[in-house]
Amino acid sequence: MNSWLLLNSGPCEAAYNMALDEALLENVARLGQPVLRFYGWTEPAATFGYFQKYAEIEVVTRLRPLIRRPTGGGLVPHAADWTYSAVFPPHHEWHSLPAEESYRRIHDWLRLAFAELPVVTELAPDRKLSLPGQCFAGHEKFDLLWQGKKIAGAAQRRNRLGLLIQGSVQPPPLPLKRAQFEAAMGAVSVGKSAAVWTELAPDAVLRQRAEALAAEKFSQAAYNRKR
Repeated sequence: MNSWLLLNSGPCEAAYNMALDEALLENVARLGQPVLRFYGWTEPAATFGYFQKYAEIEVVTRLRPLIRRPTGGGLVPHAADWTYSAVFPPHHEWHSLPAEESYRRIHDWLRLAFAELPVVTELAPDRKLSLPGQCFAGHEKFDLLWQGKKIAGAAQRRNRLGLLIQGSVQPPPLPLKRAQFEAAMGAVSVGKSAAVWTELAPDAVLRQRAEALAAEKFSQAAYNRKR
């Protein structure tokens, strides 16, 4: 059975959004199933890749807070974007995929979801960057394009605990609602068969770990300015 857990967190503070994603990665083996999480932002913010230099990022965006993600990738503005994460336990097929293939699969999932709306999108066949370090300036291979413009990108972290993919959709200027996109993500097949969804109610272990990571790590200048 293609069983998934679904978590819709709603709008959260920037540091907590990153903290909950990392807490899900730490706990996904215990949960035993992949998790799809949708979330928003209580205020405009920006996140940047784990390996990027803070001094280089802070001068190219005025958005604050500016939070270092647990995943790689570039600078991503968060205000009206549709943000999601997908987290896979270490025994799951996706965990053993090459990074390029898991990147392709997550964006093909989005492509199929948009087709349900119906909106025609495509995966970028190659790389085209214009501003280094900024996720939505140009595009990477397998990013999601609408009329030639990037509308979705993602970043990954894969370790012994599992695989975390964090993604952002900058919706095209069409009469679409976020709820429609989220419903379409759940409706289309994930892999070879349709997913069976179970709502995830975070338990005390997950909640407390996310709160601790938000307070002690992602909201701290020592972490965000570490390089």
